[in-house]
Amino acid sequence: MRSDASAPHRGLVTIAVMLASILQALDTTIANVALPHIRGNLSATLEQMGWVLTSYIVASAIMTPLAGWLAGRYGRKHVLLLSVTGFTISSALCGMAQSLPQLVLFRLLQGLAGAALIPLSQAVLLDINPPERHGKATALWAQGVLIGPIIGPALGGWLTENHSWRWVFYINVPFGILSVLGIMSFLRETETRRSPFDFFGFATLSLAIGGLQILLDRGELLDWFSSPEIWTEAIVAGVAFYLFLVHLFSHPHPFVTPGLFRDRNFTVGSLFIFIVGVVLFACLALLPPLLQDLLGYPVVTTGLVTAPRGIGGFLTMALVGRLVGRVDARILISVGLGMTVISLWMMCGFSPQMDNRLIIWSGFLQGIGTGFAYVPLAAIAFATLAPHYRYEGTSIFNLLRNVGSSIGIAVMQALLTRNTQIVHSQLAAHVSVYGTQGPYDLSTSHGLAAANAMIIRQALWIAYIDDFKLLLVLTVAVLPLLLLLRTPKRPAAGSATLAAE
Repeated sequence: MRSDASAPHRGLVTIAVMLASILQALDTTIANVALPHIRGNLSATLEQMGWVLTSYIVASAIMTPLAGWLAGRYGRKHVLLLSVTGFTISSALCGMAQSLPQLVLFRLLQGLAGAALIPLSQAVLLDINPPERHGKATALWAQGVLIGPIIGPALGGWLTENHSWRWVFYINVPFGILSVLGIMSFLRETETRRSPFDFFGFATLSLAIGGLQILLDRGELLDWFSSPEIWTEAIVAGVAFYLFLVHLFSHPHPFVTPGLFRDRNFTVGSLFIFIVGVVLFACLALLPPLLQDLLGYPVVTTGLVTAPRGIGGFLTMALVGRLVGRVDARILISVGLGMTVISLWMMCGFSPQMDNRLIIWSGFLQGIGTGFAYVPLAAIAFATLAPHYRYEGTSIFNLLRNVGSSIGIAVMQALLTRNTQIVHSQLAAHVSVYGTQGPYDLSTSHGLAAANAMIIRQALWIAYIDDFKLLLVLTVAVLPLLLLLRTPKRPAAGSATLAAE
């Protein structure tokens, strides 16, 4: 596939595609803090509000693997223009929604339209840059992809409190228009190829991804496998994925090319990015409720004390972009994972008596670790992949990151609930009515309620610490996979392959 490293207006193209990808990444988290306001305004139940997030996540996950085929068949410029335009229009419609069904429908359209933005922005940035700039291009792309979800809760909270929940969606409109104008004016079209579309492969993969995402998003609300709905979604996802695998190795032109996974770097890198998604997004999901529910931080303060995580990642990615191609990528990834382990170890020391310095520094170190690990990982995963697999590879790579984040959030939340119940029962078993007095006098109803609230609070703290310990162990366990990665003989050319993949 032809590289376009000599493309004019490189800076303007970069701004246009990065605007689009940042908006898509931002919308995965920006609406979360606005949900209570949306719920009150639209008179919805807690279960109904879950579909506002689920519809977006499921639609985006289903359409992500299709982005590669669409770009190859119709050209990346056409696909990007259609995606950004659809994302911008659906964002405006979300802001104008007058009922919950309307909002869920428009969020569904928003997810469908925006799914192609991140994988195609990765391809475009590396395609328009010469080989010596591929490390910087990868760093810039990673900054947009990771900074969006990190600043999303803080920005969403500020917009909701100072304006309206509708501005959580309206904010996409002006930037979306700028992105459309930039892509129309400055991005060149790529050559297209007529490739058959494997409908059965796409349908089974979509059912598998959709069933898994709905299961993960609604499992906690429905008490997991005690619910017939969760069993149905699990069976649908499992059977669909089995049929997809059988079809993958028996069809002459499957939807996902098996040759992708014959490349060791891509396979190991995809596994790495899956685990990075688990650790990074699980931490992002666990920290805000801990700060708000257990330490009493308001939404804006929560955003401020967690902002150093984004600052650390943003600054480090700019530095690491200059090191990729000069320093062995495996060393950079090792440093990143090591910093992540240290930050998680610090988080295991969280307590009700701590001040915000521990939160700030642990988050800052984790941001640095993410920067050191993510950029070289995104480069080396594609360093040895054949050029004609580029669009498909970036789609699968980002899909696995998204699935990893969904699984990480769901599993950690489920363990948090389960461990809270277990620890609560263990602590309550050691409470005696004898010797209790004052506000915790168990002979009175008020004292009993106060004692129970204190036990629940302590059990929650312990459950959070257990989650952080598990994430620490998972990060350490993935380190041996570095031995399976191969560093290209010529780093600059190897990095360039990501653009041509």
